[in-house]
Amino acid sequence: MKLDISSLRKAVDSLEKTIKVSENKILAVELDNNVKDAIRAGVIQNFEFTYELCWKFMRRWLKENADVEEAEYPRTRKELFRLAARSGLIKEPLSWFSYSDARNLTSHTYDENKAESVYETALDFFGDARYLLDRLQERND
Repeated sequence: MKLDISSLRKAVDSLEKTIKVSENKILAVELDNNVKDAIRAGVIQNFEFTYELCWKFMRRWLKENADVEEAEYPRTRKELFRLAARSGLIKEPLSWFSYSDARNLTSHTYDENKAESVYETALDFFGDARYLLDRLQERND
C-alpha cells in the first residue's frame, strides 16, 4: 500500500525554510532579540511536528513493509528507531533517541537554555528527517 507522505514532505520543507531564516546572518543584524526568539521558536515548533510525523511514518511504513513479526514488535520508540535503522529508513537509531529526548523537553518546560539546546538539536535533526523522507519516497510502493 502506498503511503501519502505529502504531509511529511511539507513538514520537512517547512523546517528547512525556518532554519534558513534563522541562519540568515544578513537578516539577523536587522532584527531585535524578540524577533530572533520568535524565529527560534518557529524552528522548535517545526521540529516538534516534523519529529512527530517522522516516527509515525516510520511506524506506518514498517507495518506495511516489514515482516509481520517485526512490524508488530516495536512497543517503544527506541525499538521503532532500531527497526527503522535495520530496514534502512534511517542511518542509525542513536541520534533519533536524542531527538526524542529533545522533543520531550519541549512539551514539559521552557527556559532559555533548554530552548537553545532544542534549537541546536533541530538543526541536526533536519538532515536525518530529510534522509528519512528520501528513503520513504524511494521505497513507497
